[in-house]
Amino acid sequence: MRHRKLRMGMVGGGIGAFIGAVHRMAANLDGQIELVCGAFSSDAKRSAVSGQALFLPENRVYASFEEMITKEKALPKGDRMDFVSIVTPNVMHFAPAMMALENGFPVIIDKPLAFTFEEAKALQAKVLETKLPFAVTYTYTGYPMVKQAMAMVRKGDIGKVRKVMVEYPQGWLSTKVEDTDQKQASWRADPARAGISNCFGDIGTHAANLAEYVSGMEITEVLSEIRATVPGRILDDDANVLLHFENGANGVLSASQVASGEENDLKIRIYGDKGGLEWSQKDLNTLIVKDHGNPDKIYRTGGDRGGYLYEEAMQHTRTPSGHPEGYIEAFANIYRNFAEALRNYAEGKPADTVLDFPGIKEGVQGMALVKAVVASTKNGNVWTKV
Repeated sequence: MRHRKLRMGMVGGGIGAFIGAVHRMAANLDGQIELVCGAFSSDAKRSAVSGQALFLPENRVYASFEEMITKEKALPKGDRMDFVSIVTPNVMHFAPAMMALENGFPVIIDKPLAFTFEEAKALQAKVLETKLPFAVTYTYTGYPMVKQAMAMVRKGDIGKVRKVMVEYPQGWLSTKVEDTDQKQASWRADPARAGISNCFGDIGTHAANLAEYVSGMEITEVLSEIRATVPGRILDDDANVLLHFENGANGVLSASQVASGEENDLKIRIYGDKGGLEWSQKDLNTLIVKDHGNPDKIYRTGGDRGGYLYEEAMQHTRTPSGHPEGYIEAFANIYRNFAEALRNYAEGKPADTVLDFPGIKEGVQGMALVKAVVASTKNGNVWTKV
């Protein structure tokens, strides 16, 4: 396995799907992984057409994930897929993930981990039982300057964390676009496919994961107000949440899909008793370092002329200083690190702590947060344990 590309099978991500193409680009970027098979749609004909468009042989394009996992397992070890990538709507996460694990295949899965918290806990139990590598694509932890911020907090550069502020405004659901058969909106607005939350489940969990990753602390309590602001919409499209972290720090999380004119302006600010850090996806190669009473410093991706960037940032930087890195590269960092974990697993070696990625623990925490945030609002905007 060390001396060849890893072979990936994909569930979902067929023609017309957005995130499947992103996963394929990310997996391919470092030359570590190749797509060898897939069940790209619950519609067998659509799956076949998708596989043809991806230049896969007909006998490696399957009508269902059950067929793919069963037939791939029956192949010789030198031919079968090495792991499964799951890029379906939320309601279809659990079954292929569980079947893959039961048949010995590691999994990388788009967030959220599952449709319900109970499904998430079942997957966690299976991962702990099998000890197979498992990744959840909370993408934004893959940015070099997010890695730098995380490392600075861990090393005590800003002191004890007191306050975390994170926001994720979007505007794409400012009108009821799900009624126009817009594919991405229609399933997210449907409780039968998205689950108990849309806005917080979709992007609020990204913001929460970013806050936990950079701070190094889990969120333990939430007080939320989530609601649907567009008339006729069932699931929430706006979320405002107060946070308590495990060390006693406070936080504020704001996520919205009805912030008209906004695209994906994810931002985090974190403050300790020595200083603070600020990062925004709009200027993703910049980290602002704040030192109380002194001018702000600007750290830049790849700009390690003075040795101020930590290994965690440098190991996730691909381009020279001044050359922008973006979303696909951050996504690719998760796939590359997952690939390295698979190679280490095959050789009986421990995972590389610098080449990290979100795993089953982060996936379950995300589902626990969705459950707690929904309950907090339902019960009258009260503090609710995660």
